[in-house]
Amino acid sequence: MSQQIMDAIEKRQMKESVPAFREGDTVRVGVRVVEGSRERVQDFEGVVIRKRSGGINANFTVRRMASHGVGVERTFLLHAPRVDSITITRRGKVRRSRLFYLRGLTGKAARIKERRS
Repeated sequence: MSQQIMDAIEKRQMKESVPAFREGDTVRVGVRVVEGSRERVQDFEGVVIRKRSGGINANFTVRRMASHGVGVERTFLLHAPRVDSITITRRGKVRRSRLFYLRGLTGKAARIKERRS
């Protein structure tokens, strides 16, 4: 296929309104979940620990603490049709772009300072 055709297809699939969030921000991602014949939106809220750009393949990883101190990480494609909405709950102040060190921290040690704008 021609590169122009592929670029046109990618441009049509990409979302126009994506909020500007960074690593360290707490976001609430609304994900469309299909249960049988019904479809609903389920929220997944946590800290963004990684962002990867790449046009249509851009993705980000969100980590949250589930029950009993078990961490749950989920990776979302930014322009996927299953991602319904992205809402920024809190802006975090961090000094690096990959926050994998949060995996080893629990409780108050895993807190991130809030960024003032």
